[in-house]
Amino acid sequence: MPTDTRRPAGAAHAGTAVGSTARRAGRPNRAPRRRPPNPLRAMVLAAFLLFFVVPVLWLLLAATKTDEQLVHGDPLSIGSWSALRHNWDALTSYQGDAILLWLRNSALYSFLALAITLGVTIPAGYALAMTEFHGRRTLLVATLVVMLMPNATLVVPLFLEVNAVHLVGSMWSIILPYSFYPFGAYLTYIYFSTAMPKELLAAAKLDGCSEFGAFRRIALPLAAPVVALVGFFSFVTNWTNYFLPYVLLPESDQFPVQVGLGTLLNNVPQFNPTVGSLEVQRPELALATLLAITPVLVVFLFSQRFLVSGMLAGATKS
Repeated sequence: MPTDTRRPAGAAHAGTAVGSTARRAGRPNRAPRRRPPNPLRAMVLAAFLLFFVVPVLWLLLAATKTDEQLVHGDPLSIGSWSALRHNWDALTSYQGDAILLWLRNSALYSFLALAITLGVTIPAGYALAMTEFHGRRTLLVATLVVMLMPNATLVVPLFLEVNAVHLVGSMWSIILPYSFYPFGAYLTYIYFSTAMPKELLAAAKLDGCSEFGAFRRIALPLAAPVVALVGFFSFVTNWTNYFLPYVLLPESDQFPVQVGLGTLLNNVPQFNPTVGSLEVQRPELALATLLAITPVLVVFLFSQRFLVSGMLAGATKS
């Protein structure tokens, strides 16, 4: 009598699994193949290192050297503490601590303009995003056009306007134009129109909250990232502005630090052979440049967490 030699399906699968497991156990595990490094990526990183990191490193080291060491020594060698102290003393003695006065002027102009900018652009962006009115689209287009214009093209019109109200030569001739920041208004408009839930504001109004109360109690606390973003960009723009204060401020004791750096540059003998007794050496100019960019770096370090969240705000919609 014939005997059925077929195995059940479950037993067949179990045998296959056991056999494959045994084969894998007897075979050593192969390490995943490592892809060769991309030469294009390495070239791009090397280019960034060459054009961005090396000049900053050179500037840091230049302030620690004498003028002779800066010209004839190794470009990336470290100077000495005594040379740095000598450069600091020479720089601060230029025109009676002029560099410190210029830094104070820059801080005064930038922070006062920043306060006015935040007090105007944040409510303006909220109004553009949350309300409908006649001419709203035209106002947004005009804001975009002014935002795309280079700052140098606005110097002459601003000079004529400031001169018409007799403010040329005063600090308000710098602070008021600095406060005009259309990019901040447009950035705030984008944030409120994409990241702010209108249902939340509508619920607050149903509970008896006014429009200003909804803005102050609900919208403004939630807009902390974009407030930090607008504040940082406004501060950097104000701090690095050169043409406007150069045109509107006639006295050297009113200069911000950017215009003051131009004055120091004109008193370096290698760049201006007609320099008289007010001679500035190149390491002193490098030290002044470091002092000019330090406040921007400090503000960036303290606000980078809010800057990242503000840049990502509105990137997705639920």
